[in-house]
Amino acid sequence: AQGVDVTSVSKSGSYKSSVNDSSDDESWTSKVTWNTADLLTADESSIDAAIGSPNAIISCLGVIGNDSTILKQGNGDANCAAFASAAKSNKLNRAIYVSVSSEVVACQDSWLPEFFKGYFDGKAMAEACALDAVDGDSTKVCLVKPSFIYGGDKFGLLPPRVTSEYGSFIEELLSLGVFNFLADITPGLIKVALRAPSSVEAVAGACVDAALGDSDSSGKTLEGCVEINEASGQPPATGLTDAVEWVKEKTGEVVEFTKEEVIPKVLAKVEEIQKASKK
Repeated sequence: AQGVDVTSVSKSGSYKSSVNDSSDDESWTSKVTWNTADLLTADESSIDAAIGSPNAIISCLGVIGNDSTILKQGNGDANCAAFASAAKSNKLNRAIYVSVSSEVVACQDSWLPEFFKGYFDGKAMAEACALDAVDGDSTKVCLVKPSFIYGGDKFGLLPPRVTSEYGSFIEELLSLGVFNFLADITPGLIKVALRAPSSVEAVAGACVDAALGDSDSSGKTLEGCVEINEASGQPPATGLTDAVEWVKEKTGEVVEFTKEEVIPKVLAKVEEIQKASKK
């Protein structure tokens, strides 16, 4: 947003085009201050220097894996260090945190391995620390809770990632009424699997709008794709529609090719065989 000073804090301290490697315009990167800090190992003064004195903080920090302790530290302690540092200047007006859907959290007892407890405990810690950073004023906190985030042009396993094109297809498909109905009546991970995922653009848009106060998202928890899209102004996904149109287009091309190229040649060959049989 114009007129806003943006600082990014990460271990590397630099921009890596890992979400959308085919981006043509990365000029915006020169308008961001890129600071380095390991929020788990750096001392407080180093973290404070990296975080600065923000009016708003957005955290999308998280880790995955199968070590419960690392999961709790990476999702909990690291975020708490960032929120605590941001609060020190007494200028912090808004705290935004990208957490995880409550329906995913509900799966931890019966549907997921025990080590996931560290992941969910860490997320809960971070949510509490975001609230503490603004002196417990819930009207200054926005929790963004997608079931799954997609984006970019590459698939990945660790961390799990699907492309914008494929994700948009799945989002539009799972937004259909029949899938909403099935998700509402099915349990656990089946329910989660039937929920529409959120695009990285929608999640980012919802976070930025909440940070700038450009929406009424402050003080709210945005659960799932629909609420996140509404908060960010993200238009409906069109991946399914685009795929159908592509199939129609290709089918039309095949029909035209058959009419213009294949059928004339077949008829000519038949005529040739008929002439040869009369001799």
